[in-house]
Amino acid sequence: MIATSAPANIAFKVGSVEIDSPIILAPMEAVTNFAFRQICKQIGHPGLVMTEFVSAMANFHAPQRSRKKMVVSQTEKPVAIQIFGGELETMVMAASTAEELGADIVDINMGCWVPKVVRTGSGAALLKDPEMAARIVDSVVKAVKIPVSVKIRSGWKYGMFVAPDLVKRFQDVGAQMITLHARFASQGFEGEADWSLIEELRKVVTVPFVGNGDVKTPEDAKKLQAQTGVDGVMIGRAAIANPWILASMNAEIMGQLSPPQPTIKDRAETALKHLSLHIDYESIDAVDPLASERAACRSLRGQMPMYMKGFPGAVDLRKAMTQCDTYAEYEQILNDFLESEPVRAIAE
Repeated sequence: MIATSAPANIAFKVGSVEIDSPIILAPMEAVTNFAFRQICKQIGHPGLVMTEFVSAMANFHAPQRSRKKMVVSQTEKPVAIQIFGGELETMVMAASTAEELGADIVDINMGCWVPKVVRTGSGAALLKDPEMAARIVDSVVKAVKIPVSVKIRSGWKYGMFVAPDLVKRFQDVGAQMITLHARFASQGFEGEADWSLIEELRKVVTVPFVGNGDVKTPEDAKKLQAQTGVDGVMIGRAAIANPWILASMNAEIMGQLSPPQPTIKDRAETALKHLSLHIDYESIDAVDPLASERAACRSLRGQMPMYMKGFPGAVDLRKAMTQCDTYAEYEQILNDFLESEPVRAIAE
C-alpha cells in the first residue's frame, strides 16, 4: 500500500477545527464506513473525512446499530459525523450522540434525494421547507459544543436555486461550514454539476465553503477551487476504491509533485486491507464472528473489484467476487488474478 505524506499547512478552520487540506472525503452511504475512512486517511490524507449518514430516527429507535455507524478513531481525525432527519428532537439527540462518540464536526444532510429519505421529510426534502430546515440547524447548533456544518443541494427542482436564502438562514443561527453539491435534488446524479451555482453561492457564504459535484480528476479539483473560490473541494464517487486520487488532487491544488501511482500489487494489498478492516469493524460486539465476516464480505462485493478496474481480466474478477463470503476467498481470487499472464506482464 502506497502511503503519501500528509499536507503541512492549514487550509482553513471550521470553528476551532483545523483542516490541513482542501480535499474532503464526501459522506457516502455504504462506502465511507470506518474501514474505508482509515484507508483514505492513510493513503490520501484528506483534510476532513465524513461518515456515512446516520438516521436520527433510527438512532432514536435502534441506538446500538446507529452508534456503531458513528464509531470513529483518532487516526482519522478530524472527522464529521453526518446525520439526517426531519424532526427537531431526534436530530438534537443524534447530534449529541455524535459529539459524545468523538465527532469533531456534526454535518446535517440536506442533500439526499433518495425517495425513502425525502418522504420522511429528511435530506433534500428540507430544501422545500426553509422554516423547518433553519429550526433544525438552530436546534443542533444549540445542542452541541462542536461546530455544525450543512450539506445541501442547489434546490429541489431544476432551476429553483434556493440555496442562497437557505444559507443565509443557516449562518444566522450558527452553522460554521456549508457544502453545496451543484445539482438540484430532482436531478439525482443525472446531468452535469453546474459549478456556476457554486460561484453564485460563494457571494453569500461567510463561513468556510466547500464545493461538490463532478470532481473526477486532480485537474478538476484545481479548476473548481480556482473558478469558484471555495475553501474546500469534496470528493465522492471518484474516491471509491481509489484513495490515491485524494493525494493526487491535494498535490495538484497545492502545486506539489504528484505522488507515485499505485502498482497493481499495491491495489490488491489495499483492497485486502480494506476488507480486513471492514471485517474487524463488523465484528464489533458480534455474537457470531463467522456471520459478521460473511456480512462484511458480502457488503464489499461491489467495491472490491473496483480496485482492479481497467486491468485485463477485471470483468472476470468482478464475476468471481460476486460469490465471496470470506476473506480467504477474496484473497485467493486476487492472488490468482495477480498470477494471470496478462497481469504479470503489466507488473513486470
